[in-house]
Amino acid sequence: MSRNLSPTDLKRLHREWRHKPHGRLALLLDGVQQPYNVGAIVRTAAAERVAHLWIAGAGAVPPSHPTSRKVSLGTERYVEWSMHERVEAALDAAKDGGYQLVGLELAEGAVPLPDALLDEQVCLVVGHEDRGLSSIALAACDVLAFVPQLGKVGSLNVAHAAAIGIYEVRRRGWAS
Repeated sequence: MSRNLSPTDLKRLHREWRHKPHGRLALLLDGVQQPYNVGAIVRTAAAERVAHLWIAGAGAVPPSHPTSRKVSLGTERYVEWSMHERVEAALDAAKDGGYQLVGLELAEGAVPLPDALLDEQVCLVVGHEDRGLSSIALAACDVLAFVPQLGKVGSLNVAHAAAIGIYEVRRRGWAS
């Protein structure tokens, strides 16, 4: 009979996964303005050990925003993050950190995420809730990928797309 794991069992389970191989993973939010989305992304980033979160663009919301903190359950303390007024500065910081910029976007030339050629150090770039990635971010990305969708919905919420992207990068690391 199955049962929920005890707190001790959970610690053991997570400790085992922390020792599995994984590359460096970062995130860049290009103009994400909804605190609910930022909070959800931060919580996923903290759960999957994202090394850095760059937040850029006019109107971008920081993880310290009260609504973001509520949604993330305060997990922003586990993620190193920085705010940038201009997306160019965030993109440059990610490149200077040695990251391959992988834009998650429904754009011309994008490949299905499972088929994307990813390096050991990936920075996933996700865009505004309605407009997606800015033209500056699109041009700066080394790879453009999309999340294949089988249903009748044309796109995903940015927090969900980020979570799927994060998981795919981590899954590949565990499989190697």
